[in-house]
Amino acid sequence: MAASLHIAGIRKAFGKGDKTVEVLKRIDIDVAPGEFLILVGPSGCGKSTLLNIIAGLEDPTEGDLRIGGKSVVGVAPAQRDIAMVFQSYALYPTMSVADNIGFALEMRKVPKEARAKRIQEVAAMLQISHLLDRRPAQLSGGQRQRVAMGRALARDPQLFLFDEPLSNLDAKLRVEMRAEIKRLHQISGITSVYVTHDQIEAMTLGSRIAVMKDGVLQQIGTPDEIYRTPANTYVAGFIGSPTMNFIPGRIEGQGDTGRFVFEGGSLDLPGPAVAEAILGQRPEHIHFSDDAAWRGEVSLVEPTGADTYVVVKTGVGAITVRTAANTQLKVGQSVGLSVSAKHNNWFDKASGVRLTVG
Repeated sequence: MAASLHIAGIRKAFGKGDKTVEVLKRIDIDVAPGEFLILVGPSGCGKSTLLNIIAGLEDPTEGDLRIGGKSVVGVAPAQRDIAMVFQSYALYPTMSVADNIGFALEMRKVPKEARAKRIQEVAAMLQISHLLDRRPAQLSGGQRQRVAMGRALARDPQLFLFDEPLSNLDAKLRVEMRAEIKRLHQISGITSVYVTHDQIEAMTLGSRIAVMKDGVLQQIGTPDEIYRTPANTYVAGFIGSPTMNFIPGRIEGQGDTGRFVFEGGSLDLPGPAVAEAILGQRPEHIHFSDDAAWRGEVSLVEPTGADTYVVVKTGVGAITVRTAANTQLKVGQSVGLSVSAKHNNWFDKASGVRLTVG
């Protein structure tokens, strides 16, 4: 049965006195039973440390951690009823695939017949039944990762932890394994926490995403909430590819008569009740318009197949526009830019915190 996960005021510091380094700064997260939570952020943000604390590999300096309503602070990893999939697979090279999958069951003294049945069930779920007699050295990277997941699944744990499990795979295999992990979660319903620095993995896999920076939780929400209403400029810039465009300027007038003035142009937009702000616009929400007053020069055209990304040099810096695949724009061409008032993201110029309009 899937368990809840309650992370309350978790703080982690290394060292003593003047040499103390605070890696986690009072993290609070509630994960519902059966939820798939993604911890995302750059290297050094504290996401792997938080995962290690959940697993019991690290002890928190302060705070409480509850799995299924029971505090597990100080409880050994083996007693937490969790399973973990690592970046490095961590398979036993001298064992067959079947023995690797069933190893944890054997350690728990599960009867041989029940163990064999569970191995077959997990292998069928992962579509590796034909590989059960092979050794890890005879498998591809994707097959080894499936075996690593099978070993974790065989135990039917309360909690599933993933530590960047796809980072060693090539691009095509990463896409396939993302779909596989999502399918397995839908089948098993096991509460899962997944660490990654890849925002594409975060957006495609998670039911909720927790964005971290420098040991601080910046925002937690659904992929749609994180993408459409980022809490600050850091989240806005980290989530989304290409990144959000940021336009610093000043607001003249409020409400429907508002006007946003910036270096090299201005836009008639309703804005927040501040003097200065940053306007954030996703590349798909900026459009080319021949009669627009805001103009720039095309500096780069990047075809991606289904779309083309066009980088325009303007007075406020480079602006990226997502447009149709068959665009005829050329480098050096002068273009006009327009935005829709429906997709504005306003941020405080000093703090970067999201602002509301009205």
